[in-house]
Amino acid sequence: MDAASFGMGKAVVATSNDVNSMYWNPAGLVDIESKQGALMHASYFAGIAQYDYAAYAMPIDEKSALGISIIRFGVDDILNTTELIDADGNIDYNRISLFSAADYALNVSYARKLNVEGLSLGINTKIIRRIIGDFANSWGFGFDLGAKYDTNNWQFGLMLRDITTTFNSWNIDEVEFKKIQGAIPGQNQELPESTEITLPKAQLGIARLFEVSKDVHLLTELDLNLRFTKTNDIISSDAVSIDPAIGFQADYNNIAFLRLGFGNFQNELQFNGVEELTFQPNLGAGFKYKGIQIDYALTNIGSVGNALYSNVFSIKIDFGKFK
Repeated sequence: MDAASFGMGKAVVATSNDVNSMYWNPAGLVDIESKQGALMHASYFAGIAQYDYAAYAMPIDEKSALGISIIRFGVDDILNTTELIDADGNIDYNRISLFSAADYALNVSYARKLNVEGLSLGINTKIIRRIIGDFANSWGFGFDLGAKYDTNNWQFGLMLRDITTTFNSWNIDEVEFKKIQGAIPGQNQELPESTEITLPKAQLGIARLFEVSKDVHLLTELDLNLRFTKTNDIISSDAVSIDPAIGFQADYNNIAFLRLGFGNFQNELQFNGVEELTFQPNLGAGFKYKGIQIDYALTNIGSVGNALYSNVFSIKIDFGKFK
């Protein structure tokens, strides 16, 4: 969520401190001083997929805060060619229809400051709805747990995602499934598993704020994204795989922002059989005036790793500034 976070390469676990914290680290919600709202639209993979998000958060008292958000990530107007060939073996393009594959999530977050100065905890409860046209749909739920500790100009963050594992229970339309069941001999012969499980992950972050001059500040953060399985991340073992992310944000009087981030470092196997290190660079900018902040991020600049770029736009409103 949030173009500002994308601009920093998603290295914001230790520094997220606004309405968008319910996604990155719910413990950061305790830093909001008044009601906040946020909207985001992202055009992923050069416009193939659309990512939309709306959020609202508010302080409950001096020590706690509450937030709620809705997310949709979808690919629309996918061609359904399962009935392209009629019963006589003829190709009939009039038999092509369109469908969408979309994921929805409802998140409710709560955060509270602890008795230790600078330490806060937060929890995020998520309900997930996934729909693939008329073919299949699912319901799921899960929990995230976050912690933050601030001291002087240093900030530390820990985000535990899907701590109880996140379950999705699928309902598959068997009538639609039978249309493709025998399309390729030996494949699609049995119904897929109806239970999908997302395993726990962890994110560690450390950040430092530097005062370059009276008006200019530089925020830097290093995150380590941990998955407890062997992957193609640059640090990988049977026990844990680590994908680092680093982000930079320069601001002028906390009004204008420039951001740069690097993440998704992976050892990618090329067609010639040689592994090559790939990563995703991001660039962003933002502007804040009287409680309204508008941010933009361009991800995967130059299509490093043969991936497609994505545009991310977001707006954040601090309602307390309008009193």
